[in-house]
Amino acid sequence: MRSLTNLRSLASVLARDFHSSRVVAQNAMAHSYYEEEQKSMQKTARKIIDDDINPYVEEWEASGQYPAKEVFKKLGDAGLLGVNKPVEYGGMGLDFKFSVALNEELGHIACGGIPMSIAVQTDMATPALARFGSDQLKRDFLQPSVLGDAVACLGVSEPGGGSDVAALQTTAKRVGDDLVINGQKMWITNAFQADWMCLLANTQEGPAHLNKSLICLPMDTPGIHLNKRIDKMGMKCSDTAVIFLDDVRVPAKNIIGEPGMGFTYQMLQFQEERLACVALAMTPMETAINQTIAYLKERKAFGQPLINNQYIHFRLAELLTDVEMLRAGLYRATENHVAGEDVTQLASMCKLKVGRLVREVSDSCLQFWGGMGFTNDVPISRMYRDMRLISIGGGADEVMLGIICKTMGILPKPIKQAKK
Repeated sequence: MRSLTNLRSLASVLARDFHSSRVVAQNAMAHSYYEEEQKSMQKTARKIIDDDINPYVEEWEASGQYPAKEVFKKLGDAGLLGVNKPVEYGGMGLDFKFSVALNEELGHIACGGIPMSIAVQTDMATPALARFGSDQLKRDFLQPSVLGDAVACLGVSEPGGGSDVAALQTTAKRVGDDLVINGQKMWITNAFQADWMCLLANTQEGPAHLNKSLICLPMDTPGIHLNKRIDKMGMKCSDTAVIFLDDVRVPAKNIIGEPGMGFTYQMLQFQEERLACVALAMTPMETAINQTIAYLKERKAFGQPLINNQYIHFRLAELLTDVEMLRAGLYRATENHVAGEDVTQLASMCKLKVGRLVREVSDSCLQFWGGMGFTNDVPISRMYRDMRLISIGGGADEVMLGIICKTMGILPKPIKQAKK
């Protein structure tokens, strides 16, 4: 019993400092990559994380939801919800590198659900609106989202499929000056607290890649039914819903950009989403390794600290090496994206790698924590649950492989059936 008590005491100390570990020296690559303006922004974000988010994470995880409107308002007041959005709509007008820097810093939040929820607002629901939307749509939806006065969600996935975007079934039929929307959406992050949705729906006849539009949909519109709060294995404090859309009527002017271009806009939007996903995972992976090292230096077995076991310290070295290689890929993709290059292949490679690597890191580190890793008393078990989503959400690993193969020119083309 005394041994278990000592382990729990050590785990408690490590848990309190889980997201500020200094076991391994500060990452040299990140330190040299970011400039003083980006580091200053990270310090601003870190203060909000330390003062207004992390002290309440345990409470929010237990309740199954965090107060997104309150947290977003604090972030919005600090200018952190629109770092790369136009100045005329409340943003900072900075390049995407600032967004990546912010997402790396958001990795210090002591759970996966809140960073994911914030990224939905900044990197998933709003990039297409900021780039292609009309001035009025930007005034009505982008500006309040940037200022933290509104919470956004993204409506792409459906019960019948998530990764196969071209096959979605939700329709938005033109009736006079309005669109009448019918269908279902699933896996909708922020749904129960969202003020509006960036919705992808079929708006016209034609090929699947040319018949869809992105639509700004106020969530208080009649006909929207939040049917079910999904009980997930991880990301506990991030609310996720199944949504039914029954004869939902919105003005046709709520279409973002050109009608029928929604699939293309969403594919472009996915690139920033996937790079954001990679950036959000960098700090948790490094922190998990650091905290595991700290634990293994104190935990003794067979007369010596566990860290002295060659397999263990070699494995940790391998994991940190992979993390740094991925970080290099992320920074290269970021630079290329800022330069206006097509980063579809590289972003997909990074997304594929992070989904697999975060599983390796969390699984290996949890194993080294032994029985304590299988409890909810230490952060590694939460990371194990939360980060499993990365290989599924935002484009599953298998979808990333398909995209990479396509960019390589080695993806077989579908065989057309001969006409009878």
